[in-house]
Amino acid sequence: MATFSSNLESNQQRWQTIVCLTLGFWLSACIILDLVIMPTMYASGMMNTPDFTMAGSMMFSVFNRVELFCAGLGLTGLLVLSAAPNHLINKSKTAIIFSIILLAIALIDTYALTPQMTALGINLNLFESVKEVPTAMNQMHGGYWVLEVIKLVVGGTLLGWCYRNQNQN
Repeated sequence: MATFSSNLESNQQRWQTIVCLTLGFWLSACIILDLVIMPTMYASGMMNTPDFTMAGSMMFSVFNRVELFCAGLGLTGLLVLSAAPNHLINKSKTAIIFSIILLAIALIDTYALTPQMTALGINLNLFESVKEVPTAMNQMHGGYWVLEVIKLVVGGTLLGWCYRNQNQN
């Protein structure tokens, strides 16, 4: 019985570590993309080149798939932890709801925003240059930033809870 209890506790700590590392990687990657890569591309003038839409689409498509993986792994880890007889995560129901919110944001980014923004940004007339950014694109950028702020706040909260519980054990 003691080995079973010890093994169960070891698995809980392993899942808690996986959730912490996944959230830390995901949030840091989002910050690097949003605050380093995209501003650098903007400042270098790359966003004004005709092939930027396709390059941006590829970059965000790959990143969105990584986000989906991280969101799924985080949700799985929190579900495993909340199903354990002695929860290591305090506020486990709230943590699961937050994790579902993070998954929903990743799904919206992957299957709604990125394809729609790509479609708006593609110039189908090779003989005419793009003069201005469509209004709908600016609205989608606003939506993207709202979702990013929510993702960082919710993800940061989850990471803080997991990290605090990791250090208590």
